[in-house]
Order: sequence, then structure tokens, then C-alpha cells
Amino acid sequence: MVFLASLFSTLSAAASEHDLQSGIEEVLVQEGLTGVAWALIGENRETSLGAAGFRDNASQAGFTTETRFHVGSVTKSLLSIGVLRLVTTGRIELDAPVVRYLPKLNFENPWGDTSRVTVRHLLDHTSGLDDARMWQMFSERPSPDTPLTAAFPEGQSLLRIRSRPGTRFSYSNMGYTLLGLVIESVTGERYETYLDRHLLIPLAMHDSTFAYTTQEGDQADPILAWGHVDDGTRYAASAVFLRPAAQFTTTAGDLARFAQFLLSDGVVDEQAFVDPALMRSRGQPAGTDAAASGLIAGYALGIGRRDRHGVIGYCHGGNIVGFVAMLCLYPDENKAFAYSANTDSESADYGRIDSLLIDALAIGIAPPPPTGEPAADIAEWAGRYVLRPNRFQSFEYLDTVFGAVAISGQAGSLKMSYLQREPRRLRALGDYLFSADDRATASHVFLRGENGEYQISDGFQTYERVPTAFLVAHWSSVVLGMLGLAWLFVAGLVALLRYRAKMIERPEAPAFGTLLLLFVPGPFFMTQSFMALGDLTIASVLLAIATSLLPAGMILTILRVKNAQRPSRITLAHGLAAVFVLQWCVVLAIAGLIPLTLWA
Repeated sequence: MVFLASLFSTLSAAASEHDLQSGIEEVLVQEGLTGVAWALIGENRETSLGAAGFRDNASQAGFTTETRFHVGSVTKSLLSIGVLRLVTTGRIELDAPVVRYLPKLNFENPWGDTSRVTVRHLLDHTSGLDDARMWQMFSERPSPDTPLTAAFPEGQSLLRIRSRPGTRFSYSNMGYTLLGLVIESVTGERYETYLDRHLLIPLAMHDSTFAYTTQEGDQADPILAWGHVDDGTRYAASAVFLRPAAQFTTTAGDLARFAQFLLSDGVVDEQAFVDPALMRSRGQPAGTDAAASGLIAGYALGIGRRDRHGVIGYCHGGNIVGFVAMLCLYPDENKAFAYSANTDSESADYGRIDSLLIDALAIGIAPPPPTGEPAADIAEWAGRYVLRPNRFQSFEYLDTVFGAVAISGQAGSLKMSYLQREPRRLRALGDYLFSADDRATASHVFLRGENGEYQISDGFQTYERVPTAFLVAHWSSVVLGMLGLAWLFVAGLVALLRYRAKMIERPEAPAFGTLLLLFVPGPFFMTQSFMALGDLTIASVLLAIATSLLPAGMILTILRVKNAQRPSRITLAHGLAAVFVLQWCVVLAIAGLIPLTLWA
């Protein structure tokens, strides 16, 4: 009987692995992905590895469990363990101000007298820092040996704190780059060298490295998967300024070892490698306004609590040019999964891979939370909200205009409406806690800010209520500006066909000419690498010039209309259209988007 039971168990496991393999192969085809490797930690902490597809579209070389790959921001979960190891050994104090270790750092912190930025804040993404600038992510200037300090040149307002440190989550690659600098400050060596020796070796992750690794050149790694994009084009890894936030190469087997370590409560060879109390607090946000208001969803010490596909785990995703990765832990069941797909697609549904791996692990589905009576004053939160702070400071205006949400509905069942996607229904769980229909636990909390502001948080984003008139004014500005642009473009084409060379004398000519200039940088961008988007190139200089000349063209058209003798209604319409565009240019200039300088 024991033999038969063992045989049945073996056959069932084999069938399950076959189903997973075929399921993932189907996803690769349907979602247009090149390849993927994964690791599962299942029953009794047993490890199983798998791979499908190709590591290189060009050669059709197969993706195997020995293939190395990049994991993007999953790197943060690994680097955070390196920091917590230094905390455990007493070399870093978790709640110490960052300037203790980086005394030359100059945060622009309005709350500096009472709330200084700490190491914990950087680990938790609650420092209030911007995420990144274009040139920090897309640039051909850095080399693998570029000092981390080059990511923070003097004279640029990169370290402006936008919310009181510790109170709100706002994802920051700059914050994790500062953690790399903290490691270098306390150890006296490059963070890559230190972590490879003092983190990866003790964890037996011998096929992994924090060092720069790429697919081409004299030191290319022959078994490193190539990154790909939607059309199948392959890309080699490039050096970046913010490398502590996303530079890590590993294998499915090493990711499994890391997951085993995380599930072990930080123990290596029966010794506490990281303080177990710190390990248990990972993914358990503390100190934020949302957490203080009862929301347990959020991020802490390098990992976030994730409520997806009907299950609740502790996860970190990763995205870097050519790769998308995910690491998820389910401590209550002692299970985990991790994978990396070597296609960075804008349209693919990577959640299908997550779902297949969750099914393979047989993770228990979480029951929906019971409803409860909402707070008596919950109706006061009705209105329109914008992100505060938003993730990328440079694009705050765009997030304000296009990312606003509206709260409406009955007290026990509110509706959260978006401009660009389907609304979500929020069910009352009691007091100020609510749950979205696709969540298995409390997903949102309604709260008041330190100055009485009405806010909504899901633990990863905080929205703050603004007057409806504020948003209507912004939307009106955009609509009028777009109408003005369309009118002047069409009018300019008509005038060009009708008047030919004499068109230059027409009132609409200056506005039309500066509109045409906006198309000039396009071909130059097409001929340069996308990794040079944040560099000072011919394309980016032309873009800055074209956007700066746009308001000048509108002003000249307005002046020509004003000085025209007996202007026709059409001529007056040209002037009005130019006014519409000019007011939008003023708004964009105040928002820092005119001139558009991608290298700044």
C-alpha cells in the first residue's frame, strides 16, 4: 500500500508539472513572450524548477533552468536583505537618519526639523523622494564602474521630499540607490562586491551576482538570456545610474534558494543570518498614515503584501528593459514561486503566469472579507482626488490631469471612477476600511491628513481630494489647447495650399511653423537608441527648442491678428486658437514641461 501511495503521488506530481509546462507554453504563444524560467517551493518546502521558450529569439536557443536572467526591481528584495544583515550585525541602525552614513547628502525636506529621512524610510519607499528622472533610467553615459554619486549631481533638485517622511508610500528607485551608497559608506567597498561576498555566498547563490552582466561584448555571459520587446527585437543589458535598484543576474535555482531563505525566517546553517523579528516584519507596513488607520496592505523592508488572484502573499515584481519578473511568498503555507520572462511587453498579461504558478502550488483561496457598517461621516469623502505624491515628479501634471479619480455612491458601497479604466466598487468592511470587488481583504482606507485633508490610500498610493473646479480648469485648459492646435494645424495646411510662398505673410504662419517644428525631432529619435532618451542628443535638443518656440509662435500669430486691418472672422478665429494654445503652454511651462528637456 505504501508503494502504491508513493507511486500515485509521483504520478500526480508528474501530471501536475506537465500541466504547468503546457500551460506556460500556451501563455508564451498567446501573449507573444519569448521565454521564461520559474521556481516553485511547494509541499514540505520541496523545490521544482522549470523553463519554456527561448533565451534568444535570433538563435532559437532554448530557455533552461540553468539560463541566467535579469530580474529588474526584484533586486530590491535582495538588496534589502543585505541592508538588514548589516542592521543585524550592528553596522547600520534601521531608524537612523540617512545623513549619519551619507553626511554630504542634502535633502530638501520641509519637515526636516521633526521628520528626518531614515534608512527604514528608504527601504519602505516612504521617504517622500521622487522615483527617478528620465536621464537616470535611460542614458548611454554610465559605465559599469560609474560611481553611484553620479546619479545625484550637485545643482539638481533630485532630493526634494514631497510628503512627510514615513507617512506615505511612494516607490523610489533613487531611494534604493541611496541604500547602495549607505552600504558602500559602512563597508568601505563597492556594494556589488560586498553583497556578492557577504550575502550571495552565505545563501549559496553561486550563479547570481549584483555586478553588471550583459549579453554582448568581450565579457558577455554566453548563458545569459537576451531581453526582448513586443516585436521580438532583442536588447542587451545596459549600465544604468540607479543600478542598486534593478541590477541583478540570477537563475531559477538561485531564486529558489533565496525564496527558501526568506521562508526560513532568515536562518542560514541554523544560525540567524538576519534578525527573525526583522524578517517577520517584512511586508508589514508600520508608521504610515494608512497603517495607522487600520490598513494592513502595503510595503515594508523590501517586499509588499499582495492581494491578487484570490490569494494573499508577499511579493515583489521587477521590470527592466527586456525582462519582467516576480517573486511571491506564502509564509502561512511555506510556499513560494518566482520567475523571469525575457520579454518586456506593454500588452502581455503576465498575471496569467502568476495564476498558473499559484494553481500549481495549490495556494488556499482567501475567503472574501465580511462587510461591516461604514463610518457615519463616510459620505464626506465624496469628490475628486489626485495622487499626492505621484510617482514621477517630472510628470506630476500628467498624473493630475489624466490620473484623477472620483468617489461617489452609497455609504456601504462606494464607486471609485477613473478617467482611463473601468470603475471599481468598494464594499464597506467597517468604519473607514473598504475592499474592492477583486480583493480578498481590506484594500482601501479613507483617512484625514495632518492638515485635515481628505485622503484615500490602498497602501501603495495615496490620493488627496481637490476641488472639482481645480480639475475642471485643468481639463478645460487641455481641451482648449488641443482644439487650438488642431485648428491652427488645419488652417496652416489650407493656407499653404492656397497661398504657397505668400503663406509666410499670413497671420497663422508663425503658429503653423512652430507646430511643424514639433515633428522635426521625431526622425532623430527613431535613429538613436531608446537608452539615449535621457541624454543630451540632437533629438533631445531639437525637442527642447521646438517646445520652447511653440509659445513664441502663438504670440506672433496673436500680434499679427491684433495688428491686422479689418480682420475677417477666420483671422480672428486664428487669433483665438493661438490664445487657446498659449494658455496651455503657460500651464505646461509652470509644470516644467516647456521646454521639454529630457536630460534634466
